[in-house]
Amino acid sequence: MSVYTTVTPAELESWLAHYTLGNLLELKGIAAGITNTNYFVTTTQGRYVLTLFETLTLDELPYYLNLMSHLARHGVACPAPMADRSDRFASLLAGKPACLVSCLNGGDVPEPGAAHCRAVGAMMADMHLAGDTYPARMANPRGPAWWSATAQVVYPHMPKADAELLHAEIAFQSQHRFDTLPSGVIHADLFRDNVLFAGETVAGFIDFYYACNDVLVYDLAIALNDWCSLPDGDIDPIRARALLAGYQSVRPLTEAEKAAWPVMLRAAALRFWTSRLYDKYLPQAGELTFTKDPAQFQQVIAHHSRRDDFWLL
Repeated sequence: MSVYTTVTPAELESWLAHYTLGNLLELKGIAAGITNTNYFVTTTQGRYVLTLFETLTLDELPYYLNLMSHLARHGVACPAPMADRSDRFASLLAGKPACLVSCLNGGDVPEPGAAHCRAVGAMMADMHLAGDTYPARMANPRGPAWWSATAQVVYPHMPKADAELLHAEIAFQSQHRFDTLPSGVIHADLFRDNVLFAGETVAGFIDFYYACNDVLVYDLAIALNDWCSLPDGDIDPIRARALLAGYQSVRPLTEAEKAAWPVMLRAAALRFWTSRLYDKYLPQAGELTFTKDPAQFQQVIAHHSRRDDFWLL
């Protein structure tokens, strides 16, 4: 979440006239994340999160917003989109597609413990099961074809040794395909800053705008690489086992998923190494922006490539 598009209080008040959410009291930009523009919006009826989409179009938004509504109705802790008087979840604001969602109580946990990781794993499994009945489909826009194409763009900007490592990892992933593994709705970006906690209870998963249909265990790998990471890019085995135990307490992994797990961990790290390289070398201009270090996931891959224990037993 960041601020790339500036919204004035007058613009927002005019837009809010299409809702029955009361009068505007406060508009405050959120400087976190890297893709969309986000604000906290407080009205006389409550507090919400306003998102202006910098790359998604109005036609693309129903998959994500209807998904959030579906998951919330099925007991998954996540924000619920607010409909306007015309029953729309999204419309144009400041020239960009925009929506309001409920603002959940709780906060993120920068230094999670095992209990937090177990709770995240269990709620992710609940989300995957609830997604079984969501009828819409969205192919992963940041899968292998995307990271291969993006790598071609960032290679010229990288130190030669790092570029060679990235090329080698993409070649390694190209040797593996997991089309037959269980698949469905995935969050695809469930990092620590996208989960809110009240104590050790998950208050909500947020920022569903990379959600798509893909291999479920890939989603689990994305989460583990962040929630269980150490400063040097290695993985804390206690937190890793807790996250996996939480997930499997709701949805046990199949033997095929367990066999694919080591490669999936590297694939999940590769996706974010590539995207962070792109954001570093071709940054998007914004009023308040936040970028993340791509070297973190280069280190994660290095550790995974040497690992013998993957915490599944």
